[in-house]
Amino acid sequence: MINCIVIDDEQHAIDLLTHHIRQTPFLNLLYSTTDPLEGLQLLHQHKVDLIFLDVQMPSMTGIDFIKAINGKCKVILTTAYSEYAMEGFENEVVDYLLKPISFARFIKGAQRALSLIQPVTPGTKEENDFIFVKTEQKGKLIKINIRDIVFIEGLKNYVKIHTQQGEKIIALLNIKDLEERLPAGDFARTHKSFLLATGFIRMIEGNLVYLEHTEDAVPVGDTYREAFMNQMKEKIMTNKK
Repeated sequence: MINCIVIDDEQHAIDLLTHHIRQTPFLNLLYSTTDPLEGLQLLHQHKVDLIFLDVQMPSMTGIDFIKAINGKCKVILTTAYSEYAMEGFENEVVDYLLKPISFARFIKGAQRALSLIQPVTPGTKEENDFIFVKTEQKGKLIKINIRDIVFIEGLKNYVKIHTQQGEKIIALLNIKDLEERLPAGDFARTHKSFLLATGFIRMIEGNLVYLEHTEDAVPVGDTYREAFMNQMKEKIMTNKK
């Protein structure tokens, strides 16, 4: 669970972020305030992992606030002005959300923070390595254990996630977002519309990959063939004679 706070001088902005946070199972809102100076004080009284921080505030700007806390916790900037983006990333913010902030964009930033605050140790399969995905049903998030994903199929603005339990979960994401979030060593892109878990491969035949737990075959596109086969290279046994 990630403990977070919201600092924004406009109450309606706080209300929207509060709603988004309450819809996100891995976020816990400790408090919110319209006064950044109060936020500084409370930051020293609580264990805070993440701050949703406005940029333009009368008593202290968000950039000044970041400099004052000196890396004490992660920050996601929230603002109506895109011109502060570069300065924000120079100060190592997790993400930069432009108002009005949709839930889909919010959850993307929140998952990015989750991957930074609760990282998985390389080379291990953590029991708590999971993601939450937004479904077609408004306000509904589904938890998916990464170790359960067999392959992912891109469907324009949606993806279909196939699990080893036989589930086919439709999520409001694109395949590129998932590719960036999932561990690169465990997944491979074989086609513009397909991403698969390499540990479930049972056979490669021509331009098709056959996987465990499914009768579906995943295609290998010409654009992705070389990179995919290079990724598989160390697993391919050949006669050295």
